[in-house]
Amino acid sequence: MFELLSRITELLQSTLDSPWLWLIVFAVAGLDALLPFMPSETTVVTVAVLLGVDLPRLALLAVIASVGALLGDCLSHWIGRRAGPRVLNVLQRGEKGQARYDWARTQLERHGALLIVAARYLPGGRVATGLATGSMGVRWARFIALDALGTSIWAVYSVLIGCIGGASFTDEPHKGLLLSFAIGLLMVGVIEVARRLRSRYAARGLPHGDRETVRLPAGGGVDRGARRGGAELSGLDR
Repeated sequence: MFELLSRITELLQSTLDSPWLWLIVFAVAGLDALLPFMPSETTVVTVAVLLGVDLPRLALLAVIASVGALLGDCLSHWIGRRAGPRVLNVLQRGEKGQARYDWARTQLERHGALLIVAARYLPGGRVATGLATGSMGVRWARFIALDALGTSIWAVYSVLIGCIGGASFTDEPHKGLLLSFAIGLLMVGVIEVARRLRSRYAARGLPHGDRETVRLPAGGGVDRGARRGGAELSGLDR
């Protein structure tokens, strides 16, 4: 396994000077806003590991990833504003996608700014939030400002994780990849535990009928009884 990973990293290292690599990072970061299977964070972390302690190119990586993610989110938001119900149903990809979208609409009413900034850390949250903010008429200026903050934090966070791995194993980048991915998984676990604890705490202060709207259950579903038909936007400006 280590030998195979070592060969893969050697192959990838040979592409670091190619402009196509940066274009791929940009495209993957953007497309992840509509195609949640795109490995945007994995791509950024991997490139950061291979760059090692090359600070100028690490900074360039963070900028490219952040701008790509921002433009992808803006595209998702624009589609949400322009698309009809049929198009949204297709983009939501079945029952789970619809459930995430319903959850995002509800959470936008409660924690609008926070959700736009942090949605990319939730399973399927980035796609659902982009479509929901658009369909609910969130103003472009507000959306772009909050999303730019979120994408910048995400890009720097991903580059730092990769940088730690690359700096720790400068001569063995495959080990740096394993370390970075382990750190990434640990951070995801911490975020998920914190989210669940926060949801439980918040649910205690809500009426019984509203408690299901606070959390996004494992697997991306929400209880249908928690949905508010035709809910209006209250936490964000139109």
